[in-house]
Amino acid sequence: MAFACKSSWPELLGAQARVAIASIEAQNPYVDTQVVLEGTIVTGEFSCTRVRVWIDRNRTVTRVPIIG
Repeated sequence: MAFACKSSWPELLGAQARVAIASIEAQNPYVDTQVVLEGTIVTGEFSCTRVRVWIDRNRTVTRVPIIG
C-alpha cells in the first residue's frame, strides 16, 4: 500500500508562522520547515525534505508553503 505525503498547504496562507509550522510537521513528518522573512535571499536548489514558510514582519504566512 502506497503512502502519500502532503506536499502543499494552501490553507495556511495568512496563518501565523507557529500554527503553520505545527500543521506542516504534523501532516508530513518527513519534511523540515524553514521560516523565511519576505525579501530574504535563499538558494534555488530543490529539496524534497524542505518546506519554506515565508512570513512578513507580523509572522503571517505570505506564500503557500510547498515542498522544495
